[in-house]
Amino acid sequence: MNVEEYTKEKLWEILAETAHALTLYTNHKVYVKERILPDKAEIEASELAVKMNMPLGEALVILHELQNERKPQQ
Repeated sequence: MNVEEYTKEKLWEILAETAHALTLYTNHKVYVKERILPDKAEIEASELAVKMNMPLGEALVILHELQNERKPQQ
C-alpha cells in the first residue's frame, strides 16, 4: 500500500494528528526533507521508519506531507 492509499482510510486524520503531536516530529520532517530525500527520493515509509527509528505512522505522515510540498501549485 502506498502513502496515497493510506490517506483514503477513515483513520488517516487521527494518524496525522497523532504524528504531529510527537515531540520530534518537526525535527524528523526537516531531517527527512534535507538529508534523506535528496539521496533517496522514492524511499518507502517502512524503510524510513527503520532507518530513523520512528513509528511507521510518523513516516507515512512525513512522506505524505513532503510529497504534497513538492507538487507544483496549480
